[in-house]
Amino acid sequence: MKNKNKSIVVVGAGIVGVSTALWLQKQGEEVILIDSSQPGTGASFGNAGLLAQWAMVPVNVPELWKSAPKYLLSKSSPVFMRWSYFPKLIPWLAKFMANATENRSNEIIKNLTPLVQDAVDQHQNLVKGTQAAKWLRDSKFSYVYRTHEAFKADSFGWKIKSNLGFIPNLVLGDDVREEEPILSPDIRCMAVLEGQGHITNPLGYVTELFKVFQKNGGKFINKAVKNFNIIHDQIHSVQLEGEEILCQKAVVTSGIWSKSLIKNLKINVPLETERGYHVIYEKPSVEPRNPMMITEGKFGVTPMTTGLRCAGTVELGGLNASASKKPIDFIKKISLKTFPELKFEKTSEWMGFRPTLPDSLPMIGEIQNTGIFTGFGHQHIGMTSGPKTGFILSQLVTDKKPNLDISGFSPERFN
Repeated sequence: MKNKNKSIVVVGAGIVGVSTALWLQKQGEEVILIDSSQPGTGASFGNAGLLAQWAMVPVNVPELWKSAPKYLLSKSSPVFMRWSYFPKLIPWLAKFMANATENRSNEIIKNLTPLVQDAVDQHQNLVKGTQAAKWLRDSKFSYVYRTHEAFKADSFGWKIKSNLGFIPNLVLGDDVREEEPILSPDIRCMAVLEGQGHITNPLGYVTELFKVFQKNGGKFINKAVKNFNIIHDQIHSVQLEGEEILCQKAVVTSGIWSKSLIKNLKINVPLETERGYHVIYEKPSVEPRNPMMITEGKFGVTPMTTGLRCAGTVELGGLNASASKKPIDFIKKISLKTFPELKFEKTSEWMGFRPTLPDSLPMIGEIQNTGIFTGFGHQHIGMTSGPKTGFILSQLVTDKKPNLDISGFSPERFN
């Protein structure tokens, strides 16, 4: 029988953890949120703020076998490699590429689609009646191409998106600058999706959600979790430095740091980090009317309260190396070429860690009936799918059955 005198502990206070905590509170549960950092200051801080309902096509699609060498070796590529880290990365890369087949890609897309396709509604449901709603905006979203031919070269992804109802309006030639005056005259094609949304300040958003959690009686402990204490194969408590927190169940939503947290639970967690970067142009002279993806650079561009944020790229290099200059220089080069009239007061830069598993799917589920649940590994869709992941986890934790098949997200699938 469940001990109602014990709390549910959520470890990790990013968008997934805070969403999980809020949904558990809505179901009448007592929740303790634990993080060694302040809420929303990890990967949830530095993303492009996009509610990427269209992001069901993974990176590891069949064409990656042809494009990967070009990406890794080109000096004008959005993918960067710390070659000193490459030997350690080989086993993970082998698993990642093994999923770049037609059958596996289709299976991954099938799993990702229900996690992202209603993201705007999921966020609106989470923030309804709270101050956090002020950070949400309805918007269009555009993929920006230099030529119509470049759009056609993306036919694999667009066919999948279109089949799922994400059918773009094509804007061509001089009409591009009518749609988005900020763009260079050299940009001759936009694929515009209606009915999308974005967040104008990701840190402000998660911080406001955290305030709701506290207002609802939630407790926050600003410490690092050292271990999980298990008795008779069931979670008993969470061990902190000099403190033990009793709990009936625990949820791990710590992004890239989750791997070390559950290392003693006898499951294989091939989690790697995609080091992501952003540049913010503070007090910009011009801004786009709506967020967009600059396909030449594979990064998102979003007008935010802090300035114009250009966020994306991938650097493979582990957790310990310092930030690189090349990804930042790349973002600046492409963004200023794309927005030739942009002037600004100054720039600020950021680097963070996207947690990625070799099949591009997060780990969502319970570990071996221990009462310990996982909610991490969302790679590029953490902010997008945070509220829905939190809702699914709240159902699992309270012994309810989610209304979608989550077997593909099993935390034990790599065993």
